[in-house]
Amino acid sequence: MQAIVQSAYGAPETVLTHRTVARPEPKPDEVLVRVHASSLNFADVAMVTGRPSLIRAAMGLRRPRYTVPGRDLAGVVEAVGADVTDLAAGDEVYAEASAGSWAQYVAVRAKLVGRKPVNLSFAEAATLPLAAGTALDCVAGVRPGQKVLVNGASGGVGSFAVQAAKALGAEVTGVCSGRNVELVTNLGADHVVDYQRSDFTSGSTRYDLIIDLVGNRSLAAYRRALAPRGTLHLSGGGGGRVIGPMARLAQALVVNPFVSQRLRPVFATPSRAKLDRLRELAEAGSLTPAIERTYPLSDAPEAVRRLIAEHARGKTVLTVAQER
Repeated sequence: MQAIVQSAYGAPETVLTHRTVARPEPKPDEVLVRVHASSLNFADVAMVTGRPSLIRAAMGLRRPRYTVPGRDLAGVVEAVGADVTDLAAGDEVYAEASAGSWAQYVAVRAKLVGRKPVNLSFAEAATLPLAAGTALDCVAGVRPGQKVLVNGASGGVGSFAVQAAKALGAEVTGVCSGRNVELVTNLGADHVVDYQRSDFTSGSTRYDLIIDLVGNRSLAAYRRALAPRGTLHLSGGGGGRVIGPMARLAQALVVNPFVSQRLRPVFATPSRAKLDRLRELAEAGSLTPAIERTYPLSDAPEAVRRLIAEHARGKTVLTVAQER
């Protein structure tokens, strides 16, 4: 099969190559999926570059443990393992794999595979698992009428967080650059703040929930913009080349017991139940993927390079040509 293979950590144009490799065989608890599309996340960028360096403790100290990158995917079940009874060849699915989705085939644990939303294309469905799944965790507990602010509203997770909060009945404010104001407005945000013109932490509005996906403000600044018993959800963004956002997340955990507000890191975990919930929201029209660019699989190095160089605007997708 055709796949993107990673030989080391570094610049994508240096460490990623398009080549022919052996097709995987599913284990008893796995399904083999013929991949039609895979989306890019900043988790994939970290896996390719090895930055922040802390990621290497889990992914391989000197070279990546997984030779084929990629997590999110949508496609068609090709075969199922001996223990899989709820999926069958021919089913249209989407999933979050541990790695390996930048290829024509990938083996994924069946419990991390869900049925594809019927109203979405494979490219659209491939954007959901990690980004929209994280957004679901970020809006957990939101009640109708609450004020929610999403810092980084035009990015992959942010674009879904705006929509998920609106689906729960919140009054949503999105923070983004001027060029993305129209996008965030079209996603359903009630208010949009151009961070290049104003600072939401200096205004008079107090939010019940702030979702921070950027990490460009101090905890003290975020707390100024929170209601007295508001919640700050931190998910990625910011930090240095060694430990990334972990220092900020650890600081939130240290401060949290001593303040009336709730300061909580969000560590999203994949599950079949979450994929089922995302499918419900997508089929109800509450989640619509915003895809900025689509690349063929062979152009994965360029897709990663562009994602590194530019601020995210919705999602980037790799389309995978199928064997005839």
